[in-house]
Amino acid sequence: MNGAPESHPGQLAAQLREVLPAESVLTDPDVMAAYANDMASFCEAGAPAVVVLPRTVEQVQHVMRTATALRVPVVPQGARTGLSGAANASDGCIVLSLTRMDAILEINPIDWVAVVEPGVVNATLSRAVGEHGLYYPPDPSSWEQCTIGGNIGTASGGLCCVKYGVTAEYVLGLDVVLADGRLLKTGRRTAKGVAGYDLTRLFVGSEGSLGIVVRAVLALKPEPPGQLALAAEFGSTEDACAAVVKIMEGGHVPSLLELMDRTTIRAVNDLAQMGLPETTEALLLAAFDTADPAADLAAVGELCAAAGATEVVPADTHAESELLLQARRLSLTALEAVKGTTMIDDVCVPRSRLADMLEGTARIAEKYDLTIGVCAHAGDGNTHPTVCFDAQDPDESRRARESFDEIMALGLELGGTITGEHGVGVLKKEWLAREIGPVGVELQRGIKQTFDPLGLLNPGKLF
Repeated sequence: MNGAPESHPGQLAAQLREVLPAESVLTDPDVMAAYANDMASFCEAGAPAVVVLPRTVEQVQHVMRTATALRVPVVPQGARTGLSGAANASDGCIVLSLTRMDAILEINPIDWVAVVEPGVVNATLSRAVGEHGLYYPPDPSSWEQCTIGGNIGTASGGLCCVKYGVTAEYVLGLDVVLADGRLLKTGRRTAKGVAGYDLTRLFVGSEGSLGIVVRAVLALKPEPPGQLALAAEFGSTEDACAAVVKIMEGGHVPSLLELMDRTTIRAVNDLAQMGLPETTEALLLAAFDTADPAADLAAVGELCAAAGATEVVPADTHAESELLLQARRLSLTALEAVKGTTMIDDVCVPRSRLADMLEGTARIAEKYDLTIGVCAHAGDGNTHPTVCFDAQDPDESRRARESFDEIMALGLELGGTITGEHGVGVLKKEWLAREIGPVGVELQRGIKQTFDPLGLLNPGKLF
């Protein structure tokens, strides 16, 4: 920040209450502590000066005008389900929680769009559009808690990305409050539009560092038929990854293609007694929501068998399919229970290098004598190596952090990216610089300077 004047917390709160209701401005230290951080490990968090929970665009504008006048940093937050520290507070900041701006303003079954406020929970939106025969595809694992604003901030993905893509592909337009309180409208609500630079896409994944999203126009799709799934067991992760390559090479378009390694399978069994085959080294889950999913599953089952699957079990009903997929949805929760703390990576590699990524991760786990389970959105190469460790053990914590860094280095070596859907935040900002290089960093910092010349928005994140 440039020559920031000192501001007393009492003065700050008083100015905020000039427009915001008193109950929307929190100053109790014990209450504010609950807003200090998201779900990431190894990410420092500071103590906010105040937490605000606005309900209107005008209240958000007042927060930003006040922050600019007093030179106070602002950290935007959604449900704090993120895994990179992007929502962590900094000392003396205003935490701007958008969870109370939770209205679905419009669902249009002709234009196939929804207009929502940032605090709308992903699952709530999905169910609401479903009543109109429509579908909002992005489905992060935390979809029952995470908000659309948070999804936009971190460019979230999900289980269905292999067919339907990620959040960025569904954000048509945004209303954004800028650092100085001005309101910017970007994008469109039409099916097509190429007027000017794509500022909408620039805000998606910016982690609240360029402006505060207060309204979003989202693209919808017609609701697909219910999906059918199969589970294929493999004696090696190499064979399972070979099956993934054959499936995608064959032009199949599954609605879901997920992989769980042996460590993850055992963790899920320990947590939920699901009876998954612990003798297998990898479990591949495929699903189709096409007009004839049984035929598609049969074709994929044959490819799995040819790649070395020891058993292929297709579901006959949608209910059976959901039981199969429940195991994958429990993966991260189950791995958390192994040692109590996890570091969840989200390195994404080309599908052709998926086997190399999993084999390299296994070597890293052995090198550091750690439990590292891998579940993956195998269809798009997005892996989630999850390092399990005891946070009370300093040596194990050190090894966990070092192994995490080696996994990111491996991903870059294989032509991948350090984050497919979780974002950079605090956790990966040093690695962002390695991935995009000095010219990329210079240009991105220039963009940040244009939108936020005082450096008030989510300082210390990304760069």
